[in-house]
Amino acid sequence: MGSLRNSAAVLIFMSALLCGRSGAQARRSPPGKVRTYYIAAEEVMWDYAPRGRNLTGMPGGLDDDESQATRQKVYLKAVYREYTDDTFKILKQRSPEWQHLGILGPLIRAEVGDVVKVIFQNNTQIFCSIHPHGLAYAKNSEGALYDDGTSVADKADDAVGPGRRYSYTWMVPKRAGPGPGDGSSIIWMYHSHVVEPRDMNAGLIGPIIVSARGTTKPDGTPKDVEREFVTAFAVFDETQSWYFEANATNKKKYSADAALRALGSAELLKFKNPILYKRYLLYSINGLIEGNLPMMTIKKGDRVRWYLLANSNEEDIHTVHWHGQTVISNHMRTDMVSLGPMMMAVADMVPDSVGTWLFHCHVNDHIMGGMQGRFTTIP
Repeated sequence: MGSLRNSAAVLIFMSALLCGRSGAQARRSPPGKVRTYYIAAEEVMWDYAPRGRNLTGMPGGLDDDESQATRQKVYLKAVYREYTDDTFKILKQRSPEWQHLGILGPLIRAEVGDVVKVIFQNNTQIFCSIHPHGLAYAKNSEGALYDDGTSVADKADDAVGPGRRYSYTWMVPKRAGPGPGDGSSIIWMYHSHVVEPRDMNAGLIGPIIVSARGTTKPDGTPKDVEREFVTAFAVFDETQSWYFEANATNKKKYSADAALRALGSAELLKFKNPILYKRYLLYSINGLIEGNLPMMTIKKGDRVRWYLLANSNEEDIHTVHWHGQTVISNHMRTDMVSLGPMMMAVADMVPDSVGTWLFHCHVNDHIMGGMQGRFTTIP
């Protein structure tokens, strides 16, 4: 009964989206694809520096009495992972060119006119959801918990309990795709939206790339681009994560009661002991610090598209900077792109300088804290 109600709601909503088009226009447009993803939220021990510390070799470091070498780098977190089907038994492996996604959830792709279905399995001990930016959805697929006046049937998507499953349906109308000033593809994000600051600092965030209708290759990548990268500049505040108590006490086991008590003490920590508080700020690109982002390799003269994201903390104001190259972003030639909290941007590059180059945020605290990576341009 619930699935019939969901299907009816989707049909009604899709009809509403099409009402602005004439009947002739609707008949001329071939139907889009239904793209299905099997995504689970799972708890992992996440290493922010799996290959070692300060791999970029930049001088400098933390501004307190603790060295980078002794700062905690492994945390219990929750992440999104993709599976091959609805049995959620076989993890879908990331190809080598997408290993740089790091802590980010699986890449969701769509063209304008498509429908995205996400079969979501919550394998964590917390309530979580999936809320998409930019795409269109009915109330039963919003994935955000707040008082919106909807019924119980339309609230099941808002907070999926431990061990539970929910199916989200999102539409990709024209207003979710590239605008008049965009290229052939743009970036959105998805994340958990139960208690958003706790959810996102726990690690529940992922990318969505939407391309204009008919502009992609068979593998879903834009026809006019040789290489794509998705990079999320994020200050993960571990004191705001659901797992703060487990990580602070090194128990590495989640307890709902202990987590709630710890959240109150975490708010005081920021003011009473700012040095200790700063220990729990991880200045990352895709959840990796100090050059641990896998080396991103591009070819001279290729058309390279960079999709940029920011997290939601007050420190997540970033100035993304490429050494050795320039990009076109927002119709402007630059080597810096600014991001505010939860902002998304696209930058197109045609690299002309061969070598290994620094890629980092230029905010002083962020670069000193390890928000650095590298990319290589080969002939």
